[in-house]
Amino acid sequence: MTQWYAELYDHFDDYSEEPYTQNTRAEVDFIEQVIAGDRSKPILDVGCGNGRHSLELARRGYQVLGIDLSASMLAQGRRVADAENLAVCFVQCDARELSFEGRFGVAIMLCEGAFSLMEIDAMDFAILANVFRSLKPGGRLIMTAPNAAFMLAQPPNDAFDLTTLRETFTLDKVNPDGSHKTLDCTQRYYTCPELRGLLERAGFRSVEFFACTGTGYERGEKPAGTHFEFGAIAEK
Repeated sequence: MTQWYAELYDHFDDYSEEPYTQNTRAEVDFIEQVIAGDRSKPILDVGCGNGRHSLELARRGYQVLGIDLSASMLAQGRRVADAENLAVCFVQCDARELSFEGRFGVAIMLCEGAFSLMEIDAMDFAILANVFRSLKPGGRLIMTAPNAAFMLAQPPNDAFDLTTLRETFTLDKVNPDGSHKTLDCTQRYYTCPELRGLLERAGFRSVEFFACTGTGYERGEKPAGTHFEFGAIAEK
């Protein structure tokens, strides 16, 4: 059975118009600050979608491999890369089954890219463990996750399970032929201590958290209950 997240992003032609995709340049500015503009380290973009971060990094001279489950989203990225003559590679791949070993100096996993949409928590951990194996010693992961503190600050909601920190909801998907389909969805929210524990269990060290605001990422600002997402930087 095709999972909801695979169906949602199949032929999601208006993805670039979504509000949460509008800060790409600011987010890549942040990545550059974290890695000190080191273009010698290959970057793995996990759950890259249409490649918005991969493409912007490639425009700035970085070596990037973007992976995603969705062939149609990757096709969007390839069209832009071809039109702009950008040297970025896009590969259809499941992050739960990564086979890279110590190949990358940096990994990014942003805006629920591959993480938190999985059916069970063990799949989220498998992704973190696979990303860890994909990095060289000293390599860094820059990622974001939905913020449980944000949901806990909202009015009580039966769709959000306090025992699992998981939200269930439906989305209306408009297919290319104009037909509609209701998708049954679930998303996992995390606390900072919980994510730190998962990252350390996967092998990462030196975990640092940052705020995800309405205009980008703020390294010197702590995540708050007003932020839907928070970010983490972890080193291998």
